[in-house]
Amino acid sequence: MYSTSCETLSEDPSKDRAISDMLIDSFGRIHTYLRISLTERCNLRCHYCMPAEGVELTPSPQLLSQDEIVRLASLFVSSGVDKIRLTGGEPTIRKDIEELCLQLSNLKGLKTLAMTTNGITLGKKLPKLKDSGLNLVNISLDTLVPAKFEFMTRRKGHGRVMESIDAAVKLGYNPVKVNCVVMRGFNDDEICDFVELTRERPINVRFIEFMPFDGNVWNVKKLVPYAEMLDKVVEKFTGLQRIQDHPTETAKNFRIDGHQGSVSFITSMTEHFCAGCNRLRLLADGNFKVCLFGPSEVSLRDPIRLGEGDDKLREIIGAAVKRKKASHAGMFDLAKTPNRPMIHIGG
Repeated sequence: MYSTSCETLSEDPSKDRAISDMLIDSFGRIHTYLRISLTERCNLRCHYCMPAEGVELTPSPQLLSQDEIVRLASLFVSSGVDKIRLTGGEPTIRKDIEELCLQLSNLKGLKTLAMTTNGITLGKKLPKLKDSGLNLVNISLDTLVPAKFEFMTRRKGHGRVMESIDAAVKLGYNPVKVNCVVMRGFNDDEICDFVELTRERPINVRFIEFMPFDGNVWNVKKLVPYAEMLDKVVEKFTGLQRIQDHPTETAKNFRIDGHQGSVSFITSMTEHFCAGCNRLRLLADGNFKVCLFGPSEVSLRDPIRLGEGDDKLREIIGAAVKRKKASHAGMFDLAKTPNRPMIHIGG
């Protein structure tokens, strides 16, 4: 069995900053983490993210411009947000990605600028992105087998993703986070192979339960529960030690004796973490979403383009945050609830 001893809990990062009421919901949760989708476009076509027939993309004029993204990010950061994660689509395909990172990283009060990427073009761009202030990287990779990769993504490129992971390690990112969506009958036999990536390098492999979104043909039979994944790891690796997680952490984190890196499990389906949720989402089309699984959205793009000032934007944001529910529905209800495809929402 794994050890139940825990490492010291880190201090609450919100304690040393004034937090606007705009970011506090009716359950007292403080939202200091903003995920910004930069584009709906992607250079892969992953089964769990995009329907087989593709999706209708929002016309470019209806997407947020660089200035609009920076304006909204600045408003959130000045109100207490201290972490921003850039997502997509695939964020690295934006031509202005380096300039965006530079502008966002210079926002006073922002402590972490992160990115979730599929890694296809990351390797060659990462040195400049790091110089532009990107200080945390999550790279999505669901298989270590090139043929499986091509099946899942409907594209080639497995080698380039592995090169991006290597590049991130060499550039000193610690940890380099690798996101793996586990699906029964596809990659659940690779869990221990992924854990091996953590033996010699500062890689944090994050196993994610398969989640339902419009068009991804979710089925509970494809879901590999956290408990089952953990059992596979415990069976092969000794000295598994649980790390005590911050109350806002989305993952259950573990270290393994002798491994430089770590492993984590994101249990959205079987053990939700809504009580500690501190995350908000700004979509590429300017819609604001307070819960990944909630269908409710409100536009921030439209009031900006109508000339509204920051006070009005704060009012709209605050009202949406106050409407956030205590938790999302159970996985079977989620599978029946209309929601956008992941490619629209952002990873």
